[in-house]
Amino acid sequence: MTAVGRPARSRGRRWAGAVLSCALVAGVFVWFLPQFTSLADVWASVRTMTWVELTVLALAAAWNLASYQFVMVSATPGLTLRQAFVSTETTTAVSNTVLGGAAIALGLTYAMNSSWGFSRSRTSVALLISGLWNNFAKLGLPVLALALLALSAPPTAGRLTAGLVGLAVLVTAMVLLGTLLRSREGAERIGAAAGRMATALRRPFGRGPVSGWERATTKFRDRTALLLRARWHWITLATVVSHLSLFLVLLLALRFVGVDGDQVSVVEALAVFAFARLLTAVPFTPGGLGVIELALITGLAAAGGPRALVAAAVLVFRGMTYVLPIPIGLGTYVFWRHNRSWRREPNTAPRTALVPETV
Repeated sequence: MTAVGRPARSRGRRWAGAVLSCALVAGVFVWFLPQFTSLADVWASVRTMTWVELTVLALAAAWNLASYQFVMVSATPGLTLRQAFVSTETTTAVSNTVLGGAAIALGLTYAMNSSWGFSRSRTSVALLISGLWNNFAKLGLPVLALALLALSAPPTAGRLTAGLVGLAVLVTAMVLLGTLLRSREGAERIGAAAGRMATALRRPFGRGPVSGWERATTKFRDRTALLLRARWHWITLATVVSHLSLFLVLLLALRFVGVDGDQVSVVEALAVFAFARLLTAVPFTPGGLGVIELALITGLAAAGGPRALVAAAVLVFRGMTYVLPIPIGLGTYVFWRHNRSWRREPNTAPRTALVPETV
């Protein structure tokens, strides 16, 4: 394969992904939603909300946005709440609007932290820990929801299978993390095994073997173990609060448009929410646009919610949690570009006892 051929093939895959993403979003909003319920009925349901309910919903959405900062502050010693707000809101807006936005948001996080004096190593540790804990929560919430459902109704075979699979993946991930952190030798073995797996996956595409993964894994282990020993409980609490704050917005939207507890209980709503969140682990579209709406609307309607009310609640929820961060993120990005008072020389951010001298 020539050097010219590879970029052409890569561009082709990106274009194909973009077309499929656009087709999925269009299919949900242009075909599925009108087939599922009348948009006039959805709008009528939204209009029934009082100003008090709208105010409460707006406050819950604001709290949800604020809860993102606690995870990053807990995982990044020396980072302030104001810096975390600018970083998370900007990167959320990018992830919600740009195809492949997750990768761009990652680079933007490094750029912002670097401008505030944080080294790439400190940012990498923070992103890896927050990402791991976020995925633990995505895996754990379905298990919790299914356990709560089992207490209120006999578990079906499908629910039991899904719960066992989710529990197995969660336990496996936690065991691997525990092995990685327990000793340098264990971390080195995991890094070597991951390197061999990556090499095997690259081989059919004509790519060469990877190297140095065991060394990188042991460095990550040394840097991460120190932070987690001191802050694992705060990072866990902040992650759980962030996920439950997002669920609170959905639950309030359901109740305020008229879906009561007899139609969709809190536990049923949590189960649908948890499995919809699990789908975002695979970035089909920016911010899960279309995918989340489809999963929530069909799941909540199947649980017993009236179609028009469920669709209205989901659209209000997504407006508060998907659309709202976009203009806020644009404002924080402009602020970061023009604000010079927070700028520092590379690797001069405040150090704490949780930051090794080598980081």
